[in-house]
Amino acid sequence: MNITAMRGRFIHYLEPLAAFCVSLGLSPNQVSVLSLICGCATAVLYAMGYFFIGSLLLALSAVLDLVDGTVARMTGKETKFGAVFDWIVDKYTDALVLIGIGFSGVVVIPLAVPVSVQYGIVGLAIAGSLLNTFIKPVVYAEIGYLERKEGKIDDPLEGIGFFGRPETIIVLVAGGLTGLIGYSVLIIAICTNLSAIQRILYLYRRYA
Repeated sequence: MNITAMRGRFIHYLEPLAAFCVSLGLSPNQVSVLSLICGCATAVLYAMGYFFIGSLLLALSAVLDLVDGTVARMTGKETKFGAVFDWIVDKYTDALVLIGIGFSGVVVIPLAVPVSVQYGIVGLAIAGSLLNTFIKPVVYAEIGYLERKEGKIDDPLEGIGFFGRPETIIVLVAGGLTGLIGYSVLIIAICTNLSAIQRILYLYRRYA
């Protein structure tokens, strides 16, 4: 179980914001672009060491990422490109934000370890974040899940994996707001890869 699987329980709380975006004449893809812009700005702020304000902007990026789908449903503009673009925006944001932390020079492990190890942990966090999501489109391509629910592909991997993108964002925001961003990266490096392994084992048991 993960937060993504519980999205339907709280997504309606964002409907007022989605309605506001609709009133401004914003399309779902434009909302996604705003989410990406906030993510890129977060990466720059993180790289400069402004973790508190960067984390607030990352939270806004995450909210806009949820709102774009609601805007699509409200306006009847759900498209396959929009669904794909949403994924791309998510992964660009995740990678850039973690790269920004790497450029900041923040110490991931509070021990006297080589700088290469520090960068290695950031790289592992990026790899885990991307792989944890990349598994899903591979499954769609190789096994096939064509049914859609509210514009999203309805697949059994939705609730598999204990640490997905929402958990990653929450840990980053919490770390940035508390000054413990280095620990956040370490947690993400470990948990995203363990979550990916969990999904792989699930697929092996079901399809091997």
